[in-house]
Amino acid sequence: MNMNYESILIEPVLSEKANVLREQGKYVFKVDPRATKPVIKEAVRRLFNVHPISCTVMVVAGKPKRQRNRSGYTSTWKKAVVRLPKDEKIGIFEGI
Repeated sequence: MNMNYESILIEPVLSEKANVLREQGKYVFKVDPRATKPVIKEAVRRLFNVHPISCTVMVVAGKPKRQRNRSGYTSTWKKAVVRLPKDEKIGIFEGI
C-alpha cells in the first residue's frame, strides 16, 4: 500500500465505549477505508513508538438522518481497535 502513515490514521475515536476500551489497553481510531490490519499496526507503531499486539477492524455503516424534509445517510467509515501491551500507552489519549 502506497500511503504515508499519517494518512492511514484519520483521527482517534473519543466516545464512552472507546474510553472503556482504553482502560483495557485498546485504542480506537478512524482509519482510511483501504487500510489493512498489518498497515494499521505498522502506522500505530511508527507514529506513537509503541508495539501493537493485535488490530481489529470493522466497517461502521452510515445511519439514516433527516434534516427538515430532506433525508439521507451519514458516511460509512472504517474503525480500527488496536491492542497494546499492558505497560505501554499512547500519550495523546492520556493527555500527556
